[in-house]
Amino acid sequence: MATEHIDVNYVANLARVELTPEEAETFGKQLDEILGYIDKLSELDVEGIEPTAHASPVFDRIREDIAKPGLSREDFLDNAPDTANDQLRVPKVIE
Repeated sequence: MATEHIDVNYVANLARVELTPEEAETFGKQLDEILGYIDKLSELDVEGIEPTAHASPVFDRIREDIAKPGLSREDFLDNAPDTANDQLRVPKVIE
């Protein structure tokens, strides 16, 4: 099964990434190789094999949530790049 060539510039535009023509060519070849490998994997007979998220079993590893000593509030705020009203101030991320 042959895959179609992916328009790397279209994907880069969706990701809001600017590519040089050289990068587009390089990444295009790499994407084609990756998709070719995925096609090769689709040829495997997986009948009767249970789907998994990990190669080996993963169990919850839960520890107690215990506070550990660290900086005092004053020391933390003294080291912060910007504070206001005795709190850390961060740049606005929502327009």
